[in-house]
Amino acid sequence: MEPSLLGVVGAGVIGVSVVQDLAQSGHDVVVVDRDVQTLTAAERTLRRNVRLHHLVAATDAPLDAKEVLGRVRFTTDLADMADRQFIIENVTEDWEIKRAVYVEIDRVCEPACIFAVNTSVIPITKIAAVTARPSNVIGMHFMNPVPLKPVVEVIRGHHTSQETIDAATRLLKQMAKTPIVVNDSPGFVSNRVLMVTINEAAFLVHEGVSTPRDIDTIFRKCFGHAMGPLETADLIGIDTILRSVDMLWAEFKDSKYRPCPLLGTMVNAGLLGRKSGEGFHMYQGSTIIDDSKGK
Repeated sequence: MEPSLLGVVGAGVIGVSVVQDLAQSGHDVVVVDRDVQTLTAAERTLRRNVRLHHLVAATDAPLDAKEVLGRVRFTTDLADMADRQFIIENVTEDWEIKRAVYVEIDRVCEPACIFAVNTSVIPITKIAAVTARPSNVIGMHFMNPVPLKPVVEVIRGHHTSQETIDAATRLLKQMAKTPIVVNDSPGFVSNRVLMVTINEAAFLVHEGVSTPRDIDTIFRKCFGHAMGPLETADLIGIDTILRSVDMLWAEFKDSKYRPCPLLGTMVNAGLLGRKSGEGFHMYQGSTIIDDSKGK
């Protein structure tokens, strides 16, 4: 049976973006987050993003916001996932937090329900091992902003069944995404490459070799990247970057993943990127407003 009853765990930046894309694709979505304020902010963000989607995506006609939002229900109770057929989890990139979520949803969900892990680094096989359904656990690494990204990295865990892979790829195609299936490894393909690049760019700033502005300009103008590595870090969140690099370092014990000290300093100072208004650059919304840090 094709999944039509979807669940999303975690209503942060990436979670609400996943919800938007699912609801716009016609799916009934239950969104769970333990924090009421996060849910309130997510609902507000979702409403705004749906109304503006046709402008951002350059489509011909606006979406019916009332219809799209009518497919979404917000809750703080994981038990409300009991009837879901397919769950996409997006909680903080922290092993203990994720482990606790999977223990709970494994308890409340039907055995046939598929769990999709939206993680930057944590191996899918490790997460599947805390459930009683390892064949139904798969990685789906969405990029932000989800509605505008045409490709999703799909990760096959050691026990992931072909039926689970097929169900995940069908869902993504319904969302107008191209799935690329890779094998399990900490960081997979995208973040084993991206996190090293961002970490090394942070070292260049830390060592005084160059500035955030100039590093990002080199990548945009010389290599044709849409964003430089430090702009990308600000978009993802400096705290998420630090956790991801820390996890790669812990998993591989390879010095190339040693976190740049500047990342820790920025997290301690609350300079988390776009979501805090300042990271390697300063922001008003998604726009860099003051590049004096890069001079």
